[in-house]
Amino acid sequence: MSNTRLIRLSMSVSAAYEVPMAGLWERVTGQPPVSFRREGADTAELSGYFPGSAPDPVAVRKAFARGILALRETHPGLASSRLVFKAIPREDWAESWKKHFPAVEIGAALLLKPSWSRRKPRPGQLELMLDPGLSFGTGHHATTAFCLRQLVKLRPRAEPRSLLDIGMGSGILAIAGAKLGYTPVDAFDFDPESLRVARGNAAINGVAEKVHLTRQDLGRLPLASRRRYDLVCANLEFDLLLREARRILNRLKPGGVLVLAGILDRQFAAVCSAYEKSGLAMVASRGQGEWRSGAFRA
Repeated sequence: MSNTRLIRLSMSVSAAYEVPMAGLWERVTGQPPVSFRREGADTAELSGYFPGSAPDPVAVRKAFARGILALRETHPGLASSRLVFKAIPREDWAESWKKHFPAVEIGAALLLKPSWSRRKPRPGQLELMLDPGLSFGTGHHATTAFCLRQLVKLRPRAEPRSLLDIGMGSGILAIAGAKLGYTPVDAFDFDPESLRVARGNAAINGVAEKVHLTRQDLGRLPLASRRRYDLVCANLEFDLLLREARRILNRLKPGGVLVLAGILDRQFAAVCSAYEKSGLAMVASRGQGEWRSGAFRA
C-alpha cells in the first residue's frame, strides 16, 4: 500500500434525510458513505476516505449542490450541507474511522461489537460480531436498536418462537434471533449485496445453519403465505410499509407481534393507523431523534 495521504470527506446531515443524502453521496463520489449518528442526536455524519489525488473539491461541491437542488423536489425541507475535506496521513487512516463504531449493548442480553473491539460480554450476555459495511444494520441506528430490544423482550422461553425479518440488510436481526433461540429464523432482502453480507455475518457468528437467508422482492411474493411467524420484523421505508401491508400481515400468526421500523416520526401516525385498521394493537413504541418505531400485536 502506498504511503501517500488520504482525503477524508465528511458532512453533517439531518437524520430525516440521511437515506437520500447517502444515495446522493454514492452518486457523486462513486462509493457509499459510512454513516454514523450518536444516540439521541438529530443529525448524522456521512464520511468517506479517498486517495490524495481525488476527489476534486470544486467539482464535488458543485455536484452536491446540484444534487441537493434536485432532491428538494421530493424533500422540500432538505438544507444545504457543508462538505469538509481533511488530509489524513496514511498510517493513521486504518484506525481513525473505527472510533465511530463502538460496541453496543442491548440490555443485559446482547453485546454487538466490531471485530476489532476487545470488549468482552458480561456474564449471560450473548455476543454478536458485526463490522460496518455496505449493508444497513450495525445496531447503532435507532430503528435497528428498537427491533433488537423487541427480539430480546419476546425471546423464546418455554416454547419455540419463529422469526421473519423482512429487509434484512446486514442480517443483524436474523443472527440475533438465532442466538436468542428463535426457530425457525427466515430473512430476506431484495438487494443481492445484502444477501452476500448477511450470509458472511451469519457464518462469522456461527449461526449459518440456523438462519434461512434468501433474496426476495416483497412486492412479488404471494399475497397469502402458508408459513406464518410469531414475530415479524419489517424495518422498511414508509411507502413500502403502507403499500405491502397485506403481504406483511399475512405472514404474521394470530397473536403474533409485528415490529415496524425505519419510519420518520412525522410518518408514524399514518403507518400506525393503517395497521391498527387491520386489527392490530400497538403494544410498544419508541421515538429517537427523527425516527419512531412500534410493535403491534395481532
